[in-house]
Amino acid sequence: MSEDFINTLWLTGKLATLSTCILLVIGLPVSYLLAYTHFKIKPLVEALICMPLVLPPTVLGYYLLIAFSPQNIWGSFLEKHFNIRLAFTFEGIIIASIIAGLPFMIQSLQTGFSSLPASYREVSYTLGKSKTTTFFKVLLPNIKPSLITGIALTFAHCIGEFGIVLMVGGNIPGETRIASIAIYDQVQALDYKTANQYSFILFLTSFILLTLIYSINKSFKIKTI
Repeated sequence: MSEDFINTLWLTGKLATLSTCILLVIGLPVSYLLAYTHFKIKPLVEALICMPLVLPPTVLGYYLLIAFSPQNIWGSFLEKHFNIRLAFTFEGIIIASIIAGLPFMIQSLQTGFSSLPASYREVSYTLGKSKTTTFFKVLLPNIKPSLITGIALTFAHCIGEFGIVLMVGGNIPGETRIASIAIYDQVQALDYKTANQYSFILFLTSFILLTLIYSINKSFKIKTI
């Protein structure tokens, strides 16, 4: 394997891992609030979170690229005051991957929280446990399948993301060139051997993650019977 091949896979794994970790931190409180609170604009918030599921990645990527551009307010503010440029950088594709992966993480966790009986929280509060203790000691242990599903689906989606990463990050070797983009490049160059290597690794990773999801969910169901 060439150095470029290994660097591309390393960058892909790094992007997926960082994006998934950040989404987990964001997704837990957001999904908890969506599952247990009611407010007027809740449908609007849920619709915005799920937009990446129905919106073409190139459209979302285009709007992010415009927002990140130094010629616009947000991009200009970041560059002027913090010397940060997000367009065509690794940091930029992390933000893009986080936005694209939001529904995969949050929907999985929200479904898990919503499926728990209300008595779990009520009994915990009756015993004098705080909301924080109830969250970490009672609720989270009982949504393990949803938690693992959210993490696995988000990670798998991040390693396979193409359109939004290409729009926001371009195709810069060692910086924004991930495996899905490399596959496209190799096919265009008629290098099917390298394209097959990338494709097989992504296929195998996705297959393992899906197998993990079904295995854990099955074992959890058996334990609860």
